[in-house]
Amino acid sequence: MREHGLRVTSALGDAHIKPVRAHENPAEIGPVDIVTFAVKLWDTDAAAEQLRPLVAKGAHVIPFQNGVESIDRLKKILPETSVMGGSAYIGTRIAAPGVIEHTGTMARLRFGAVLPSQRPAAEKFLKACQQAGIMAELVDDIVLVNWEKFVFLVALSSASTVSRAPLGVVRSDPELRWAFEQAMRETWRLGRARGVKLPDDFIDKQLAFAETLPHEMRPSLLHDLEAGNRLEAPWLCGAVARMSAQAGLDAPVNRTVYAALKPFVNGS
Repeated sequence: MREHGLRVTSALGDAHIKPVRAHENPAEIGPVDIVTFAVKLWDTDAAAEQLRPLVAKGAHVIPFQNGVESIDRLKKILPETSVMGGSAYIGTRIAAPGVIEHTGTMARLRFGAVLPSQRPAAEKFLKACQQAGIMAELVDDIVLVNWEKFVFLVALSSASTVSRAPLGVVRSDPELRWAFEQAMRETWRLGRARGVKLPDDFIDKQLAFAETLPHEMRPSLLHDLEAGNRLEAPWLCGAVARMSAQAGLDAPVNRTVYAALKPFVNGS
């Protein structure tokens, strides 16, 4: 990226950013207002430790990661007052070093304050996103928003990765579609048991939403499996199985998917 810049290929238009300020050590960056925290889930703790110098200078951290445990994980390492919440909606893959391939046209950020004191920083970040032409939304209940994404993502990543097939195949095959829906229902039930106000008709709306997405959409979990990388499964289907057991609930589909992926969790 330092040598060639950052390229993004997308149906919304290609982009080439050069030069790019890229640092391996966040302490070298200097004071910042917002850190968009987007590392893979297995790198959360190590990456959060590197943010201490930025947070000490007043930065707020917004985790745009998969799963629903990032806020709590970050608060174990960073001051509670510095950690907000966020969800990113986009389908991408790393096509080559410094080259990001955007699948489809979905590209949106949703984020919010966890504490009232964080609201001014969140509003400032929203304004910056809007000025940059980024589709962004400041929400009042970021925990609910994270769970809404989690319910859908767990189902998509589970059915698609186990079958090694894109969303179009999952939604058109009766058995895969059943697994997709059941994984969602297990996650929805878990969220409701944990006090998250997921609507009664949420699953039906998500099934309809899935019909609007590109046939070729493939979750990052599948990309990582095919590339031989580590997997985020412990915080997706594995998290649903784990948290369901703790709540006295059964989650047979997510538990089965996690069992199938577990041998590959640390990469091939």
